Amino acid sequence: MSRFLASTRYLAILAVLALLVTALAAFGWGIAKMVEAVVLIISSIGQDPGVIIAIVQVVDAFLLATAVLIFALGIYELFVGNLDLPEWIQIHNLHDLKAKLGGVLVLVMAVKFLEKLVEWKNGGETLFFALAIAAVAAVLIAFSALGGKD
Repeated sequence: MSRFLASTRYLAILAVLALLVTALAAFGWGIAKMVEAVVLIISSIGQDPGVIIAIVQVVDAFLLATAVLIFALGIYELFVGNLDLPEWIQIHNLHDLKAKLGGVLVLVMAVKFLEKLVEWKNGGETLFFALAIAAVAAVLIAFSALGGKD
């Protein structure tokens, strides 16, 4: 029975494969966003105010794609076996994986705030949006800093 239970860790390969497919799709999405940004830059000779948002969206798409790839590698390392990866990308426990997810969420929220800031229409709404992002980011950062300590 224990041998059977130990071998169930290989079920995580399903998650790894799903995340790898998702990462591939997200990298494709980033390339599509990049093409849109380049077309906007060339067609407007860089004068369209939406150029900044388009470039930030390209960075955001590739950030998400890279994060999904890191999660796939992390789940593989946690459940299946070791990979020859640089130290900064290695995942040693579930807290490391959750902390990386929290860091990505903070960056994505920052990008969304920047998009809203560029489109500024209502100062009060923008302020509340910023405060909401700051509150969630503070909780995620605190979780990352304190969550893995005993």
